[in-house]
Order: sequence, then structure tokens, then C-alpha cells
Amino acid sequence: MTTTTPTVCNTTPLVRGKGLRPFLRALLNAPALARQRRMLAELDEARLSDIGLTPEQARIEAERPFWDGPTYWR
Repeated sequence: MTTTTPTVCNTTPLVRGKGLRPFLRALLNAPALARQRRMLAELDEARLSDIGLTPEQARIEAERPFWDGPTYWR
């Protein structure tokens, strides 16, 4: 069995493309993303281990700006 080291997902800015729709989508998703990242920053090492993240990976993800969201949120 091969094990891999978990990584934080690659993302691109939520505001991608031209026009009002991508901007509005990012604006609507921003509060949820900011809240999730705040909650991630509050998890202890045991909880982070449960979800396969190191404290360093969680810190990096939690410090990202709210407009830098996952590509699958497009």
C-alpha cells in the first residue's frame, strides 16, 4: 500500500473571467470560505490529523485570503 502526503488543494482566485457573474459568485462565497478558514485555524493537532493535515498545512490554508478559493467553487 502506498501512502501519500496530503497537500492543500491547488486553487485559483474565485473572481475569474469577465463580467459580473464571477464577481457576484465570489462575493457570495467569500463569507463561507473565510468562516471555514477561521475554523480550520482553530483545530488542534489531533483534529487536523483526523482530516489528514499537518498544522503547517492548516496554517498555510487558513492564512490565504478569502478571494483565493478552490477551483471547484467556480
